Amino acid sequence: MLLLALSVAGAATHLALAQQDPGSLRNRIQQQKGQERQLASAAARLGRLEQATSRAVAVLEGRLAAAQADLARWQARLAATQRDLRATRRRLVRLRARLAQSRDALATMLRQRYTADQPDIVSVVLDAHGFADVLERLEFLKRVQRSDTLIVEAVRRGHDDARRDELHLAALEPRQREQTVAVRSERDALARVGAALQARRAALAQARAARLAALSNTRASRQRAQHELSRLLAQQARQASSPGPGGPWAIPWPIVECESGGQNLPPNSAGASGYYQMLPSTWRGLGGSTPQAYQASKAEQDRLAARLWAGGSGARNWVCAALIGAL
Repeated sequence: MLLLALSVAGAATHLALAQQDPGSLRNRIQQQKGQERQLASAAARLGRLEQATSRAVAVLEGRLAAAQADLARWQARLAATQRDLRATRRRLVRLRARLAQSRDALATMLRQRYTADQPDIVSVVLDAHGFADVLERLEFLKRVQRSDTLIVEAVRRGHDDARRDELHLAALEPRQREQTVAVRSERDALARVGAALQARRAALAQARAARLAALSNTRASRQRAQHELSRLLAQQARQASSPGPGGPWAIPWPIVECESGGQNLPPNSAGASGYYQMLPSTWRGLGGSTPQAYQASKAEQDRLAARLWAGGSGARNWVCAALIGAL
């Protein structure tokens, strides 16, 4: 439909030119040559935009792969923690059962000892049939005492094991919750990066379509393509000035969305963290009060990011500034 409209406009221009006198026609030709030079410059700019968008898509695909790798690592850690948690719970059940059995055995033995007559050494000697029988009975009494000791030790070991496992379980549960939150945040950031990638691909398709229209149609179609490019650039400028959710932000929201998705992320593989993905060295150089950016409040991160941004002169400190066309 766009090509048909441009063809109709070209035909109308041709009819208008046919009705002009030679002087007016020469003037019109000169004007058209100037328009052609402007259109060639605009087409070159559109080509650079297409190349820059292609590079941005490649960078975003790399970021997407890195985010997916981070997500896989978090999921592996979460699965390992869950396996340890299940194993610890099963072991704790077994230890509690063993502890209960040991306590029951000890209680039974104590009741039997309490209700039965307690033999003494004199009775054992008088009732024995010879010296060998005395030794055998004394050895039996020692074995009974050792058995009591073993039962008590078994109860104590079972209790200690159960206590250690309970402490270990209590330490595993908050780790599992923290990892679950981290995985969810990483997945949300991945989805936002994927959405940004789709938007950049759509912008690339629009730029390519506008370029083909500019190169294959009349001067009027080229002017319309230039107008469309101006509209797209203006739209990008409006997006760059948007405050974004969770704001206000110290730097343009599209850069924040590309860097962290507006989340206070923990350090990535390069060490960058926080809402503005600052490296530890940059954070310390700005006078951050914590070892890493994500450990500080949003207010402090906003203040130091604004200092680094410096009204736009520090935009090169963020990779995403180039991706969204802020440089």
